[in-house]
This record gives sequence, C-alpha cells and structure tokens, in this order.
Amino acid sequence: MGSCSNKIKPLNNKIMAITAKSGGSTQREIVPSGNYIARCFQMLHIGTYEDEYLGEPKIVNKVRISWELPTETRVFNEDKGEQPMVIDKEYTLSLNDKANLTIDLSNWRGKAFTDKEKMSFDILNLLGKTCMLNIIHKTTATGRDYARVGGIAPVPKGVPVPDQINPTSIFDYDENFDMDRVEKLPDFIKDKIKSSSEYTERRMELEQVDIVAQVSVAEDKEESSELPF
Repeated sequence: MGSCSNKIKPLNNKIMAITAKSGGSTQREIVPSGNYIARCFQMLHIGTYEDEYLGEPKIVNKVRISWELPTETRVFNEDKGEQPMVIDKEYTLSLNDKANLTIDLSNWRGKAFTDKEKMSFDILNLLGKTCMLNIIHKTTATGRDYARVGGIAPVPKGVPVPDQINPTSIFDYDENFDMDRVEKLPDFIKDKIKSSSEYTERRMELEQVDIVAQVSVAEDKEESSELPF
C-alpha cells in the first residue's frame, strides 16, 4: 500500500466534510476465483466451544487449515517482496460420513476413508501436502465480498508444484501452545480460541505453574536472607 500525506489540503477554499460510510476501511484483495495449486502450511486447533447451528447452540471442536497459493503472489510488505496469497477453512474435527472435513479430505486424497483410518487419522499429516483448490466468491449480507474454498482435489500427475514458501505453523494445546501468539491472531479467531475449554484449561495450568515458581523463588530468597554471607 502506498503512503499518503498526513496533511489535508482544502479544495477551492471550501470546508471539506468528514463523511461516515459503511465499510470505511479498504477491503484487502481477496484470492481471485479459480483453480489453484496449493500447499497446506498451517494448522490452528481452535478447540471446543459453544457455537450456533440453525439457531440452536451446539458444542463443537474446531480446527482451521491454511494453504498457500505459490502461483498467486502479491507484495504485501515491501521488505519481504512477493509472497503467496493464502486462504483457510474452518472445520469441525469430525470424520463422520457427512462432515465437511471427511468430504474435503476424501476428495483431496482421491479415496474414501476406511472405518479403521477414521479411528486414528492425525490431521497434522496434512501439513506440507499439496492439492488443487477451487476458490469461489461469496458476498456477505453487508455487501462485502470474500473468497472461500469451494472444493479440493489432488494435484494432477505431472503438474509441477513449487517448493513451500511459508514456514510450517502449528497451534495446539500441547507443545505448540503459545498465549502470545493467540493475541496476534485476528479477533474473530482469537475470541473463539479464548472461549474454548482447552484454552481455559491450559491457561490455568500455566498460571498455576507460574505461581509455584514464584513461591519457590520467594522461599529461596527467604532462606538466603538468613545466611550471614
């Protein structure tokens, strides 16, 4: 984005009005519709929280999968140069036959899951894997356009796929848990994560560990103060 002057110049010596308009901020460019080579590079386990489905509350366990599109690049930051556009999709962590995750993954790998595979499939296996994404455009009730993943398929044989550009990224509630990282996420994702039972549990665990560490340090200082030197 180009920079603009912080000085406002009057037009023909007339007072310029400051007019409020809907969607006041400039919409960031969305991924053009079409079919793209893509690679999965990020997995965010949002966790278990209460959502609404058809007007009814429902407890769901969600994950957000992100892909980079190496053949569709833009300059988002002058210092970094051209980078791939990215797109993501949120899924309920379910491999039931009618679940969106089951449908998309079956299409991605070109084969349905067996009952045995459904029992032990590790979704982190998707990281680094390539596919073809069909991107379609939708419009919100407020008139804002957005891009979404309409379908997934395997990359046709013989089609070259560029190397991964973005670093692989994982957020979960085990060794890849990072509260500071959560604060940097978009608000709509951050709010879901913070409302999850997993986040609450891990935060409380870390706070308890911190309290124990502080008590231990305080006790060590107290013992040291009793020594003559």
